[in-house]
Amino acid sequence: MTRSELTEITVVGDDDTGLVARVTTLLFERGINIEDLDQAVRDDLFRMTMHVDATGMEGTREELRANLDELGDDLGVDVRVRFPDDRETKRIAVLVTKESHCLEQLCAAEEDLDAEISVVIGNHPDLEPVADEYGVPFHDIGDQQGNADEEQLLDLLGEYDADLVVLARYMRILGPNVVFRYEGRIVNVHPSLLPAFPGAKAYRQAKEAGVRIAGVTAHYVTTDLDQGPIVAQRAFNVPDGAPVETLKERGQPLEAEVLLEAVRLHLADDVAVHRGRTELREEADESDYQLGMGPELDRATPDGPTDGPVVAPQTND
Repeated sequence: MTRSELTEITVVGDDDTGLVARVTTLLFERGINIEDLDQAVRDDLFRMTMHVDATGMEGTREELRANLDELGDDLGVDVRVRFPDDRETKRIAVLVTKESHCLEQLCAAEEDLDAEISVVIGNHPDLEPVADEYGVPFHDIGDQQGNADEEQLLDLLGEYDADLVVLARYMRILGPNVVFRYEGRIVNVHPSLLPAFPGAKAYRQAKEAGVRIAGVTAHYVTTDLDQGPIVAQRAFNVPDGAPVETLKERGQPLEAEVLLEAVRLHLADDVAVHRGRTELREEADESDYQLGMGPELDRATPDGPTDGPVVAPQTND
C-alpha cells in the first residue's frame, strides 16, 4: 500500500515513559498493522507519527477514534487519526504576512488544484482584502508586532480541518507544537537556493555574498529552520551591481511559481520523502512538473570535457 492509502495517526504531547507501548498495544489489539513509525522529541515535546493499515481492523472508525481519544486523555497527549478517504476534496490553509504574490497565485490556481483553500491566516491584517476577493475566510492571529498566537493557529487549523498548510511568505517561525502536528503537511517557500542563505533576509545575503545566480526553494517544514526536504527550486541571474530590490523583483514571481508546484506535487501524492530527501514516485508523470530549471539548462550545459581513464605513459625498457 502507498502512504496515501494508509491511515495516519499522530501523537503529540509531553514525553513520558511507556507512551509508545500504550498506543501500539491498543492498535495491535484491534488488528491494525503498523507500516511505518517515526518519532522525535524537541523542546521536551514528543511527536509520533504512524502510518497503519486499518482495512482489517476490529470495530468501527468511530470506536477507534473514541478509544484513541480516551487513551490520549489518560496519557495527557493529543491523538489525531486521518483515514485516507475521510474527504474527497483536500483542504488548504494558507499562512501569510504582508507579501501578496504567493497568495494571489494560489488563489488564482485553486480551480486547477482539485483542492479547496478553506482559510487564510495572517499574523498581520494586510492581506485580508486578497482573501475577501476570492471569498476565502481570513483570520488575523498576530499582535501589533506580528507575533502569532499559535494556540489560536492550532484551533483554526483544526476548525477548518486543514490537510495541507502552505506558508505563502509567512514571516514567522512555526514552533514544534504546530510542526509536529502537521509534519509532512507544511510547505514553505524560501527566497534562496537552499541550503544556501537560510533564515531572514536571504536576498540581502545573496547580494552581500556576490552570487551570480540566486534562486528560490519550496520545501517541507521541519523543526530545523529552512532545512526541511527540498521539493522544487528555480534560479535567476543576478546582474552586476543589482540592488536587493532587483533580486526581489526577479525572485518573487519564481517564489509564487515554485510554491504552487510544490502544492500540486503534494496534493497529487507525487512526491515522497525518504531519509530527508524528496523524490518523485514511480507512478508520477515527470512531464507534469519542472522541479528545477527545465530542459533549457540541460541544453546550455557543456557535456565535456569529463574525466576519463588515466593511461599510464609507456616506457621503453
